[in-house]
Amino acid sequence: MKHIPDNVSSYRRTPNFTQDTIPIGLLHSHNTKDGVWGKIVVIEGQLRYRILDPDLEEILLGPELSGVVEPTVKHEVEPLGEVRFYVEFYR
Repeated sequence: MKHIPDNVSSYRRTPNFTQDTIPIGLLHSHNTKDGVWGKIVVIEGQLRYRILDPDLEEILLGPELSGVVEPTVKHEVEPLGEVRFYVEFYR
């Protein structure tokens, strides 16, 4: 798993999402802009995090493991039952 670089700062955070309130765009291939990192923080439950570029990688996220989104890399998430999470953005 990648790590958020030390030279970036948090600048925005989404509201908490659940399996019922996840924006449809997060469920399908999307990416952050150049220079923008994301951290997917699961509060409870589990999410399947798929990194689609350059090679397919699937990671099971939970309260003990956050997902790191690299700039411009295509990815998507899938809730696995009841889940509560948010995304924090860094640049």
